[in-house]
This record gives sequence, structure tokens and C-alpha cells, in this order.
Amino acid sequence: MIERKCCGEYYERAQKSLAGGVSSPFRRSLPAVLYFQDGNGAVVEDVDGNSYLDYALAWGPLILGHKHPALVKALHKAVECPHNYGAQHELEFLVAETVCDLVPCAERVAFTSSGSEAVELAMRLARAFTGRTLILKFEGHYHGWVDSALISYHPNLDEIGPVNSPKAVLGSRGQVSNASENLVVLPWNDAEQVAALFASRGHEIAAIITEPVLCNSGCLMPASDFLAGLRRISQEHGSLLIFDEVITGFRMATGGAQSVFGVTPDLATFGKAIAAGLPLSAVAGRRDILDLIVDGGVVFGGTFNGNCLSLAAARVSLEELSRDGGAQLKKTNQLGEALMRRISEMARARGIPVQVTGFGTAFSVHFTDRTVLRDYRDTLVDDRNLLRQWLYNSLEEGIYLLPDGRVYTSIAHTSANVEETAERFERVLDRCAVKRRNVV
Repeated sequence: MIERKCCGEYYERAQKSLAGGVSSPFRRSLPAVLYFQDGNGAVVEDVDGNSYLDYALAWGPLILGHKHPALVKALHKAVECPHNYGAQHELEFLVAETVCDLVPCAERVAFTSSGSEAVELAMRLARAFTGRTLILKFEGHYHGWVDSALISYHPNLDEIGPVNSPKAVLGSRGQVSNASENLVVLPWNDAEQVAALFASRGHEIAAIITEPVLCNSGCLMPASDFLAGLRRISQEHGSLLIFDEVITGFRMATGGAQSVFGVTPDLATFGKAIAAGLPLSAVAGRRDILDLIVDGGVVFGGTFNGNCLSLAAARVSLEELSRDGGAQLKKTNQLGEALMRRISEMARARGIPVQVTGFGTAFSVHFTDRTVLRDYRDTLVDDRNLLRQWLYNSLEEGIYLLPDGRVYTSIAHTSANVEETAERFERVLDRCAVKRRNVV
């Protein structure tokens, strides 16, 4: 049993001044509330001196791992200069040029500080460009926590409605009741339902927004023709296609998921990996759409947009990831895919029903009897008790995971790290198997 005395004391103290004791309520879902004091490469250390192989990676942004030498050097240099001018500087266009070189849809770029802001800007641009109001989103997809986007993110079975007529479900208390009026919701991976909706209401729909891989609800992959179908349907009806690549961008590939699937959206949002852990997000896309910020009456701003520290980090992140044709990122995805296979094989050898979904640098472990997971509804029958056991036992084995069973890898993870992780997961699964037999 790992001792976490200081973590417990810190959490008790934090609750007396910090709302909920944490800076993001999602972080309270872990088996234990941990406080960290250091990290290096693929390893992170808590205040009690316990070390963990880190597969949470700050909820995804740390694509370079902890304290990557090139990133540390760049930030040391940046902090010796003014860290924010609230005005123009060279790094703005240098990083924007790199994004335009790497990302298929990127003719212009606008920087923000968070993914939620980037999505808000993308939806506002879509409405202004088309003169329409509605945005089509899909169940289980997360596009930020603001009122206009937090709809049908994680509704339960009682709320969600029939599959052929799903409800638009508010995601939070305090959310204005009319927040859902400008969104329409469908299950994901069903192009026929999308086509039927556009046949009746296409003239009202400004844009379709989707995670190209459903990372926020189980790392589910798109059906082979689904994203291309969205592209075709949106073009036929004069709507825009928005890819939310806050997670997949610069993690699935240096060109984003759009470069992997060969489907180019009109707009895409990026975050997390773009600056390797510093606060930076972006909207990239067609010039004629993004130019509405300049002379088309679309209001957009932010004191911290394009700040020097974040862009210094972004320059390093994009340089490291794209070096040698993206060789490091490709290798990391291969290592992650190997770990995905090992987890699946080890679980099934122990009689534990499991599906491991996603791609090498972002995947999820589902404890389920289902053989195919296509959309958010399919994940609602996952065995949550077995997931909690998996998370708790993994933490005790020194493996730090996210509370939904998601696993992120970074270019700092080595083949030796992956092998050690697999050995630890064997012990985790042994305990899960014993617990499951006792329950059954």
C-alpha cells in the first residue's frame, strides 16, 4: 500500500480556501487526490515521494513529457524577456506559419488561451459566415464548459432520449435554459441520421462540429466513411464542418486527425499538445472565414492571446513533433498501439471482457461485453465498478491514469517504460480478475 500522508494533509488544507480543494472539479474523480512536486520525462512524483509512470500527462497536453530539455531551455530564455506585450511580436507569425505548414485546413490562424474559447470563436465564425443559427453536435462530444457548448456531453440513460430522437441535455446546473436552442444533437457515427436532419433542416444549420476521434467519451474511432460523409453533407447544404482537434491535434499526427483521415474541415480548433502544456489554443481554417475577425464584424479578443511564454513553448513543441517528418510522434503512436494490444490480450487471458479503443497516443480501456463501440451510448454499459478497481490498483502499482480510463502517451515514453507498464498492468489485472470472480 502506497502511503500518501502529505497528499491527504494538503487536500484537507486546500478545501479550506480553494473551492472543492482543486482547481478543476474533474480532478476529484481520481481514486486519490494527489499533489505533485516534480516530474521528468514519463515519470511524475507526488509530495510523499511516490513515483508514477505518467499516462495522464496533465489531461493530455504534455506530448513532450515532463521537463523536455528543449522546452525548458526555450522557457528559460522566454522568462528573461517580457512575457506578455499585449501587442505583436515575432513568435506570433512564426508559430502561425508552422501551423499553416502542418495542418491541411489552415490558411489562417487565431490564437486563444483555452479550448473552450477556441470552440466559441469557431462557432461564432460559422454563424457569421453562413448567416444561420444552428450548430449540429454529437452526444458525448466535449467542446468546452461554456453554456453554448456544454450540451449532451455526458447525459445518463434516463435523460438521453430515444436514439432516433435524442434530447439536447444541459450539462450543468446554473446553465441558462435556452442554451440548447441553438444546438441540435445526434448520436455519432450515424451518417444516415445526419443526412435525414439536413434534408429537413439543412438551411438552418451553420456548421457541424465533431471530435474526429471521440476522445472525451472513450476514445472511439469514426466509422470508415463517417467523417467523409459529414464533409459531403455539409458542402451540399452550404454548412461548415468544424473539427475539434483540441486532443487529436499534434497528438494523432503532426497534421492532426484531418491529415490521417484525409478529410479537410473548414475550421479546426487546437489546444493541449500545441504548446506542450502551456495555456494556448487556436482556431485554424479557411482565410475567407477567419478574415471575418478583421473586417467582417466578428468580435474576438483576449489579453493573453498569443502571449510570449505560450508561443515559445508552441514553437518548441511543433518543431520537436515535426522533426524528421514526425518520426518521434509516429514512434510514440506505435509504442502506444503495442501497449493497447498487450492490455487487451492480458485482460482476455484472465477472462476479463475488455475493449481498448483509440490510437497510440490517446486510448481508453472499456470493461464491457460489447464487441463494437461506435458511439457514446455504447459506453454507458461499461462496468464502472471494474473500471474503479482498475484505476485504484493501477495507482497502487505506480501507474497514473485519468479517471475515465483514458491513457495518454508522450514522446518521453520509451519502449522500456511501456514494457514496465505492461508488467505492472499484469498484476493490476490479476487483482481485478480475483475481485471479479469473488463478485460473480
